[in-house]
Amino acid sequence: MKSDNYILINGFKHISYNSSADFDEKTMLEKSEAFLEKINTRRSIRTFSDKPISKKIIENIILSASTAPSGAHKQPWTFCAISNAKLKKKIRIAAEEEEKISYESRMSERWKKDLEKLGTDMNKPFLENAPWLIIAFKKVYELDENNEKQNNYYVNESVGIACGFLIAAIHNAGLVTLTHTPSPMNFLAKILNRPANERAFILFPVGYAHSDTYVPDIERKTLDEVSEFYE
Repeated sequence: MKSDNYILINGFKHISYNSSADFDEKTMLEKSEAFLEKINTRRSIRTFSDKPISKKIIENIILSASTAPSGAHKQPWTFCAISNAKLKKKIRIAAEEEEKISYESRMSERWKKDLEKLGTDMNKPFLENAPWLIIAFKKVYELDENNEKQNNYYVNESVGIACGFLIAAIHNAGLVTLTHTPSPMNFLAKILNRPANERAFILFPVGYAHSDTYVPDIERKTLDEVSEFYE
């Protein structure tokens, strides 16, 4: 069955896709260069201002992340956004407990050596200082209305892509973030009382950089180092 605006495939409605972006080659080159210039200023920030951010901005960032593709369009993610000071403090205490164990016994000397240039340690004040924390949870399976398990597909890949969209949306809004992955992260599901099918994936503090912020003087790999072209 087909109409002017949609067709049925396997009995499901597929609507006509009309791209509003019909750019010529010159415009596309300019836009790709402008995006590269903007995204190349992105840095992982560990010192945050306590300047507030409206909930609506966070909502838009999460909705932007949720436009990411996912296996069988299952969208196997939940983004938990936290501004409550007591909850943030609780998360910091639990995260630092895990980080202390990691730095003292779980992490190899080589790993810690590789981290020296980044200036990280087991103390995570940004978990309290940032006005918002966004925690991406992956849904390892779905629960239907009868509380029975339903499959999700390519969960790690799907949630990883959505987190990439989230970072880009945060940066596009003029804010900063950090990918924080204390290991293990089971305490996050417990603190936030998440359902059994969810696992913490990445924690993102979100806010403005503190006025007295410094970042490591590091360089990104060149195009030749990160790509191969087959023409």
